[in-house]
Amino acid sequence: MYSTTTFDIKVSVIPQYDTKNSFPAENRFVFRYNISIENLGREAIKLLSRKWLIFDLGFGFTEVAGEGVIGLTPTIEPGENFTYFSNVMLRSGVGNMSGKYYCKNILSNETLEIEVPKFNLVAEVLSN
Repeated sequence: MYSTTTFDIKVSVIPQYDTKNSFPAENRFVFRYNISIENLGREAIKLLSRKWLIFDLGFGFTEVAGEGVIGLTPTIEPGENFTYFSNVMLRSGVGNMSGKYYCKNILSNETLEIEVPKFNLVAEVLSN
C-alpha cells in the first residue's frame, strides 16, 4: 500500500495487476487501483476534480484530468473516508502513476490540492 497525507487528507492506494483483462501478447496490461480518501481533519471537504500523471515504460507520460472520480464529486465529512477503484492500461506492463485531487473545504470555500502518492505498476507476468 502507498499512502500520503496532505492538509489532513490521507490518500491510500493499493494497485494490482488484472490478469483476467490483460493480454500481454497484444501489449495490453491492465491494472486495478483501489483508492481510499480519508478526512483526518475537522472540516468537511468536497472532491471537485483529479489529475493523473501516468508513466508507461518505453511509451512515456500521459496526463489525464477531469471532474470528480468515477463520475462522483463526493463530500467527505471529518472522520469519514471515501473509497473507489479504477483501472489503467499500460502497453509495456511496467510504469507508475501519481496525481492530485482538487478539493474544496466546505466551511472556508478554500481550494485544496491533495497529493496522491506515486505508485508502481508492474505486470506479474513479466517478473517470472
